[in-house]
Amino acid sequence: MSRRVLPSVILAALAGLPWSGWAALCPGVSERLAPLPGVQAVLEAGQPLTIVALGSSSTEGAGASSPLASYPNRLDAALRSMLPGVELRVVNAGKSGETSEAMLARLEADVLAHKPELVIWQAGGNEVLLGHDPGTFLTLMRQGLRRLRQSGIEVVLMDNQRAPRILEAPTHAPFDAAMQALAREERVPLFARSRLMRGWQEAGLAPNDMLAPDGLHHNDRGYACLAEALAAALIGSAGQRDRLLARH
Repeated sequence: MSRRVLPSVILAALAGLPWSGWAALCPGVSERLAPLPGVQAVLEAGQPLTIVALGSSSTEGAGASSPLASYPNRLDAALRSMLPGVELRVVNAGKSGETSEAMLARLEADVLAHKPELVIWQAGGNEVLLGHDPGTFLTLMRQGLRRLRQSGIEVVLMDNQRAPRILEAPTHAPFDAAMQALAREERVPLFARSRLMRGWQEAGLAPNDMLAPDGLHHNDRGYACLAEALAAALIGSAGQRDRLLARH
């Protein structure tokens, strides 16, 4: 794709496209995840799959043209397209401005109440912007991960976006390291959004192609391409790649 930002009038026209239309705008940069045997077992048994997307504004969908363009909604559409016949839903449990402490406080009501098989937990961005301590962040996240594990729920962590406001904050590098350490120590898959976005740039996209004018959140195209890469990674980690390839 060109480095030139798609005009807003074109993005507005694309907002109502089916999943296949948005996927065509993505550069095909991929990420891999460690295996998710619980999700694989659910899919192979033909049981319904519930995924909760827990996070802050970039999960809720700030910067998108509508709630339908948030990454959880696009992920739902992508998975349904890639896994026809599978009964699934993706619940958007993102709330703008929240830190990991606030997310932990609503874990029971907004996550466990849905009885998900998988939680995708995006966290750390607001702590970076507020200058919080990475050590405190790790302590809170460990508490949340262990509570989810006790409920038999698998988790995928998601790190921070490569956006000007994040990169300009002095604590962004320590938080990247903290998230990597958390995934390693707790043996939880990490979906490296930071690496994905670097891959987008290497593929020829400028940051503004995928970011909203606020210099922080994704735009519709960014959320769609994030969801496309995440859906492909989840399918691979859940042992469904052969099933997907058989359709083509």
